[in-house]
Amino acid sequence: MSAPKLVLCVVDSLRTDKLEQAAADGTAPILAELIDRGTLIRDCVSSFPSVTPVCTSELTTGRAPDGHWISGMNWYHRAERRYVEYGSSFEATRAFGLFRSLYDTVYNMNMAHLSDEAETVFERLADHGVRTACTPFLIYRGRTRHELGLEGLLRRVALAATFRHATYGPDELFYGELYTSRKVPCKPTLARPDRRDEYSACCGRELVENDLFDFLLFGLPDNDYHSHRYGPDAQPESIAHADEALAELVDAAGGLERFLAEHAVIVVADHAQTQVTEPLALADELGSRWRVLQPNQTDPREAELAVCPSSRAGAVYVLSEDRRWEGVHAGVRERLRDVDGVDLFAWLERDGQPVRRADGDGPPPSGCTVVVERAGAELRFRPGSQATDGRGVAWDIVGDPATLAAAIQGESFECDQYPDGLSRLWAALHAPHAGEILISAEPAYELVDWGGVTHCPGGSHGALHVGDSLGPLLLCGLEPGTEHLRRQWAIRDVAGLVLGHFGIADTDGPHVRAARAPSEVAG
Repeated sequence: MSAPKLVLCVVDSLRTDKLEQAAADGTAPILAELIDRGTLIRDCVSSFPSVTPVCTSELTTGRAPDGHWISGMNWYHRAERRYVEYGSSFEATRAFGLFRSLYDTVYNMNMAHLSDEAETVFERLADHGVRTACTPFLIYRGRTRHELGLEGLLRRVALAATFRHATYGPDELFYGELYTSRKVPCKPTLARPDRRDEYSACCGRELVENDLFDFLLFGLPDNDYHSHRYGPDAQPESIAHADEALAELVDAAGGLERFLAEHAVIVVADHAQTQVTEPLALADELGSRWRVLQPNQTDPREAELAVCPSSRAGAVYVLSEDRRWEGVHAGVRERLRDVDGVDLFAWLERDGQPVRRADGDGPPPSGCTVVVERAGAELRFRPGSQATDGRGVAWDIVGDPATLAAAIQGESFECDQYPDGLSRLWAALHAPHAGEILISAEPAYELVDWGGVTHCPGGSHGALHVGDSLGPLLLCGLEPGTEHLRRQWAIRDVAGLVLGHFGIADTDGPHVRAARAPSEVAG
């Protein structure tokens, strides 16, 4: 018997407590039914930085940043000597150039920045003859070529930018005004951040009614926008909106019973959100002492630092090319100790010295140790055998576990405040495009982006902290495979669940990688 069709519904920024609230008060009846009939995992851990480009890459590839290579909302491209900006805000997009950000977000993220060694679920499924489809989602790379559509509000921007690139995606790809695999009676709304779920719902209805997929990634981004604007306590309203979009699929199938008879469902959040009230202007804080690279600066060689805010996380790239490099690195760390709103920062060391990344983008040298500092305490760790975390990865640890509000109990490393904190920091710092120093903000703080914008007062995410990091994973109609996992689920497990549903062996999947040392995973 062939597997049922599978819908992977990604509700951006969905918090577990708000999902349960909306299900309990009757405003999200479809999600409530899925919870009643399925398995709700309340504490699925996100990536780091816990921002959408990084997390969606992890969801679709089953790899952490050291495997998929996407390092933030904003990062510095060493090989091209420029910032990459994925749309932190409209003002940030303007600061770097609307056309450049369009290329980076829509095209380069999938076709150039995402590692070609990290195959997406669309690519893996297509190779096994599984029909794939996707409504708007940041990571969509697949095997089918799609020509640029050019319709709707983004048409003028794309034409002015001479944006003509075809792309590769799933069999059926709907990316608003830019890529559409077939004509559908759905009005593209990518330029309207509070109306994107409606477009996904309309495209999803067409896909269900016309039997056009075996696997559908159903992207619902509006919850993120609503929570950013009104704060995470307002999520039940936008969750109800997402539930209405799911109801379009159910209705197109002929009702809930028939839909669930024909479809398995995974509902997952890419990350959560917390309330923010305080801006953290990291570029200004560091710019008072060092020359910080500015957007579109003509000669980046004149800068000493590149500063990359990613909502509640950030990265500092040390650009000095002379013998002052190590002194600048140490000086930045010293300055960060006194900056209000910096919760922790981390970097790589080798033989007792901070690791200098190559001018081109690539992984760091082998034999590195991660150093993390918080509130005057310091912790060093690397793969080893001393203590095992909740996902079964063993580490050698030197220093104070309280640096991560953690404790070593017997051979177990317990870290509730920064869930899966060791692996997430390791993967983030070993990513080829990572900064030399990574920063996670204190609760209530958000880094000011390059457009001068924050979401204060409102909701945000990105930090290593538990409030940003844990979201729901809801499984209905498929076997979760808990015997393969330790105590902690992660969003990188989702790709393996998708492949396993269709009987495809994830030979280098998350369950296998969880038992290996992270240094063996990265390659």
